[in-house]
Amino acid sequence: MSNSFFQPVPGTVLPRFAGVPTFMRLPYLPPDDPRVGEVDLGFYGMPWDGGTSNRPGARHGPRALRDASTMIRAEHAVSNVRPFEAMNCADLGDVQINPVEQDSSMAAITKFVGEMLARDTRPFGVAGDHLCTLPVLRAIAESGVKPALLLYDSHTDLFPPYFGSPVLTHGNPFRMAVEEGLIDCERSVMIGMRGTMYDDSDRVFGAEHGITIIPMHEAFEAGLVATVERAKTIIGDAPTYFSFDIDFIDPAFAPGTGTPEIGGPTSAQTLDMIRAAGGLNFIGADLVEVSPPFDNGGITSWLGASVMFEMLCLMAH
Repeated sequence: MSNSFFQPVPGTVLPRFAGVPTFMRLPYLPPDDPRVGEVDLGFYGMPWDGGTSNRPGARHGPRALRDASTMIRAEHAVSNVRPFEAMNCADLGDVQINPVEQDSSMAAITKFVGEMLARDTRPFGVAGDHLCTLPVLRAIAESGVKPALLLYDSHTDLFPPYFGSPVLTHGNPFRMAVEEGLIDCERSVMIGMRGTMYDDSDRVFGAEHGITIIPMHEAFEAGLVATVERAKTIIGDAPTYFSFDIDFIDPAFAPGTGTPEIGGPTSAQTLDMIRAAGGLNFIGADLVEVSPPFDNGGITSWLGASVMFEMLCLMAH
């Protein structure tokens, strides 16, 4: 059960537009606060978009999502899960990245998450472009765990580095994760891939290594919830990292992202697909690629914050 200190500030006590915004109005704990050791699940920001190959702006995602998430309340309307009572949650701040230097920023994320894992705190990252997931998986591997990956995304991110350069982008994190042996490929599932392609080499690479890739049109044909049930059968009881790219959702509902792809699920369908993933052994998660400069009226940030709460409720079990 959660300590009362870790309860969000209710909107009936302080208006939701007031106060200093934190993820879901949870307490903010700096690294030197002794109560950090009591945190079961920690939200943290990764304000990095130096790996973006198209429209930038995701570095502003953590701040926008903190603001949007002040609208989150205590209880899930369908499952009645009250995650903040089930576990101690807190906002642990942002990783201190260097916005113009990749290697040190990636290392800083790995160190930050590694310190969370050493305290048995499950990480929930808010980013930032999708390259941010790679250093998180490195930290998990260093802790001795090789998780399955559940990815909701419109892209596989299994391509080798672009432009003939060794510098990584948000199109490469899972290619590198496979090559570095960071994930259990045979029990990893990617759902939602769509859009025009350079070629199919990313999907061939994934298949060669045993990753199950379910394009969006196949998910629609099979049924969205049925597709997730298939994924759960593949993943089984493996420790699982859940990575959610906001461009998984159709850009009609989530326009504020760097590489939008039409033909995705609606916001309501997305909620069904997240809820269907309940019962998996989630050891960590992230929500990435929200780009506020391309958002309309904050709808992408609000949808992103809502997705975070759905994922949090799964982890509360």
